Amino acid sequence: MSADDKKQQDIIRLTLSDSVVPDIHIDGLPEFEAGWVWLAGAGPGDPGLLTLHAVNALKQADKVVYDALVSEDILSLVRPEAELFYAGKRGGKPSWNQQDITDKLIELAKQGHRVLRLKGGDPFIFGRGGEEAQALVAADISFRMIPGISAGVGGLGYAGIPATHRDVNHAVTFVTGHLAGKGEAELLDWASIAKASPVIVIYMAMSRLAVIADLLMQAGRSADEPVAIVTHATTPRQRIATGRLADAAQLAADNGLEPPSIIVIGAVVDLAETLHWFGDKPV
Repeated sequence: MSADDKKQQDIIRLTLSDSVVPDIHIDGLPEFEAGWVWLAGAGPGDPGLLTLHAVNALKQADKVVYDALVSEDILSLVRPEAELFYAGKRGGKPSWNQQDITDKLIELAKQGHRVLRLKGGDPFIFGRGGEEAQALVAADISFRMIPGISAGVGGLGYAGIPATHRDVNHAVTFVTGHLAGKGEAELLDWASIAKASPVIVIYMAMSRLAVIADLLMQAGRSADEPVAIVTHATTPRQRIATGRLADAAQLAADNGLEPPSIIVIGAVVDLAETLHWFGDKPV
């Protein structure tokens, strides 16, 4: 292979060490420089869904600031010398506030460390990664963005529910539902979403399911429209419950489903019956 060809093709060499986790050497991946912050997505849970860039970051970081949804399996990839900082970020659970997180990233970077900010899913889909990047820019800290697989795509795939299907839908809308119907001015135009999008994927909405279902049905969605709730997606704890939009909140209660969960509304839910392949069958 010529030198030019070698530049165009990453060569992956897996070298098993004495540890359970293999050392991974990949030509062409960047060096994590001192004083930089890398904002990385850990995916929805399954360590196999980490990107190579994320694994590369885990293997080089000095300091790792991570969220609650990052699994121990993924954290096991961090080199032993690295220091871990738990930031929380689970609804209703003890967590750092956002200012504390950005302050810590800036502080560690200015001390000359290689700082990895590790978030579940994709940091830039309802993950405040953009806000943290803006804070780094304001502090004149160099950074790199490493997207991850979002639960609204990867999690549904593990549930046998494709977000789009040529015979079913040609559009999908991703929304966050944690503020729906809380007495504040609605951040989302639920009526327009209901009319325009054949499939709706909702993050952070378990406590607001009844309100969201009512808002969508008031805008014309059928009470009988298929809905699925996927909890702990891509992990051994994954569970899937399917039913009617009108019964979404009761469906979660009857099956004891709790966050972290993804809700999907639309005809693609019916595909889970035949495309289910991972974990327990939908109930």
